[in-house]
Amino acid sequence: MFKPITIKDIAQALDLSPSTVSRALSDSYEINEETKKRVLDYAEQHNYRRNPMASSLRHGRSYSIGVVVCEVANSFFSQAIDGIESVAYGKGYHVIISQSHDAYEREVVNIQHLANRAVDGLLISMSAETKDFSHIVKLHEQGLPIVFFDRIIDTFETHTVTSNNKSGARSATLSLIGRGFKKIAHLANAPHLSITLERMEGYEEALESNGIPLDESLIRYCHHGGRVQQEVENAVKYFLDLDEKPDAIFVASDRLSMGCLSAYNKLAPEEVRPAIAGFSNSDVLDLFQPGFTCVRQPAFEMGRVAMEMLILLIESRYPVYDFENVVLDTELIVR
Repeated sequence: MFKPITIKDIAQALDLSPSTVSRALSDSYEINEETKKRVLDYAEQHNYRRNPMASSLRHGRSYSIGVVVCEVANSFFSQAIDGIESVAYGKGYHVIISQSHDAYEREVVNIQHLANRAVDGLLISMSAETKDFSHIVKLHEQGLPIVFFDRIIDTFETHTVTSNNKSGARSATLSLIGRGFKKIAHLANAPHLSITLERMEGYEEALESNGIPLDESLIRYCHHGGRVQQEVENAVKYFLDLDEKPDAIFVASDRLSMGCLSAYNKLAPEEVRPAIAGFSNSDVLDLFQPGFTCVRQPAFEMGRVAMEMLILLIESRYPVYDFENVVLDTELIVR
């Protein structure tokens, strides 16, 4: 079993007191340069590393951040994590990433595990299945700094970072209308998610502004957020079985876009497949359907801003009562 070298080991080897070694490692002015050099040289030769748990006990901070996302393999979240890490490591924080896979039970377990590891704060993007927020509310009430990004809740006040979902959805739907499509279906995420409601509004606005009546029968929800491919295939089969099939579909998320294109490739010949536009930060989808029009979120920037906000909460010497809800613009990529 690996046993790292400790301050006591260094003290014994160099015939010094543990307190002298500790102060030398901290570059204290109380220790002369010769002793510092002896300690640092020995520590480096024997691969000494500070004990993070001991450090957290001394300073009341672990310098670690918990990040909860649905899936790291998702292009949007991998880019957001890059943004988070670009700030965190520069500020001396370590990032612990946890995946919910859009499952409520896993989100609860992961968040509790991160809290038990004494993270200094949490960055959370809600899972598609989560409707009960009590596991998060309890931690907030206990004083743990929490910032939400992308999929947010308004159960309590804190900083949030989102993209302009309504505008992005409207642009994607308008791009389909501009190409002459009139019967535009909508494949949506779980109905209770913040992003679902906002993107639905943009879809409805685009139809209304062009005199196209909203047809509720053309809207299908995926309550598992695309995690269950069969659920996506069932929605596609529903569209294919309609007497008047949609000639286009607006898809509301990265994972759903992938699942929707995959389902159509599996279930329908090319001549009956509708045009598809949707939210996606992936370049892979264009391989499934050349000309795929997508709405791109500023994922890296969202992660960066969310991390900066969380650090401000963590390092504030006084209670914070003024919170920001940052909304970043999306970009429509028309191929």
